[in-house]
Amino acid sequence: MPVAGRDIIEKFTPLFAPRTVAVIGASTKGAALPNVFIRRIREFGFAGAIYPIHPSAAEIDGLPAYRSLADTPQPVDYAYIAVSAAQIPDMLAAAAGHVRFAQVISSGFGEVDEGKDLQERLAAAARAGGMRLLGPNCLGIYTPRGKITFTEIGPREVGTVGVVSQSGGLGTDIIRRGMNRGVKFSGLVTVGNCADVGPGEMLEFYFADPQTQVIGLYIETAQDGRRLFEILRAAQAQKPVVMLKGGRTRQGLAAAASHTGSLAGDDRAWIALSRQTGCVLVDTLDEFIDALLTFQTLAPRQQQATQRVVLFGNGGGASVLATDYFARLGLEVTPFGKPTLDALAALKLPPGTSITNPVDCPVSTLQQDDGRVAEKILAEIYANGKPEALVMHLNMAAFAGRTRPEVLDNVVQAALRVQTHFPGQAHFVLVLRSDGEPQLEARKREFRAKAIALGIPVYDEMANAGHALAALQAHERFVISRSMA
Repeated sequence: MPVAGRDIIEKFTPLFAPRTVAVIGASTKGAALPNVFIRRIREFGFAGAIYPIHPSAAEIDGLPAYRSLADTPQPVDYAYIAVSAAQIPDMLAAAAGHVRFAQVISSGFGEVDEGKDLQERLAAAARAGGMRLLGPNCLGIYTPRGKITFTEIGPREVGTVGVVSQSGGLGTDIIRRGMNRGVKFSGLVTVGNCADVGPGEMLEFYFADPQTQVIGLYIETAQDGRRLFEILRAAQAQKPVVMLKGGRTRQGLAAAASHTGSLAGDDRAWIALSRQTGCVLVDTLDEFIDALLTFQTLAPRQQQATQRVVLFGNGGGASVLATDYFARLGLEVTPFGKPTLDALAALKLPPGTSITNPVDCPVSTLQQDDGRVAEKILAEIYANGKPEALVMHLNMAAFAGRTRPEVLDNVVQAALRVQTHFPGQAHFVLVLRSDGEPQLEARKREFRAKAIALGIPVYDEMANAGHALAALQAHERFVISRSMA
């Protein structure tokens, strides 16, 4: 690893794996947000020292309390601060080099006109106190490797997806929704107004961090836009980067200015940044999470970008709509050639089965051999059709009440099993559609966990799978074009 990479990992290790945590704003009554933070990190498994900071209390939540950040027995790796904005600059300045990272949760700084001067004082105080500053106006960090979390719910397993979010609330959504879809994080940092540490520096860390293989950015500000561009361009998409950019329209720009005090910049600049750096620009939170999941589970193709897609499942109308939708995204769902058609015809599938691409199999077809027929169909598609991606979609509700429970289980298991016979040939994506019925949702969660463990992403709808494959295609095209330049 280059010296610069080692340096930035060393610099940010106390943030992602702190040994000591200070908490400012916890009350003796135990009801304040910092008290909740203390309880959460204890429950999450943090085994290091926790130092509540309080002007008069001797003890908070069963922990010895200290009067200031400079008074703790050991230097503080990470300080969580949630008190009134006006108090904080003096607190930081008095830390006297005793704190490495301070995260200011409090608002009332640069996101409002009357707080801009106070934010400048805050940043100056952090420098005077010898620390790096995260925020203000954010919610915290989530780092499974360090056993620190600002959210009530988050996976404990250390994953490979690193995220930086300017919005604290959206950071919470990313963790919770991502967890439900199988995303596993190396860390998520909320940076709020970016008075000191911003997206660019966090991006540098994630590029250097061996634990992180996929990077996600939610940003609103353009204050370090040039640096961000240079970091992304220098990296040449060595790791996939997915960006959700807030404030891309005139109305969104106004919303961003009131949210984090950001000047969002011209949308054309962000589109150009995406094209020139290989960063994948998405439009919605769902697309953002789906793309992160895709890059977490699927290895990008190295020789030819994904374009030819096979659709296989039950639901002819859904297949037709998906064919149109995929075409608009630059993904081709085209009929099979004669060798594939002949191979599928030789299976003598029941009437009503369409064996051209899309392959439409009613439940009456898929229940043959208690669902194991799916493996035979998929094997012929892989052996003869040579798809670059295969999307298997199952309307789970269509099986309910018409087949034994094991039929749907066998269909899914057959699909998962066939991947071992054709490793790396095509991106395999599973779409499990449900009507929200609780038992079906429970089965979907079970199937999703098994699929993710095998490196297969699972989506709720065909459109989700399409956008995710289009994101993968964009990354593949950029990397391949770079290798040929």
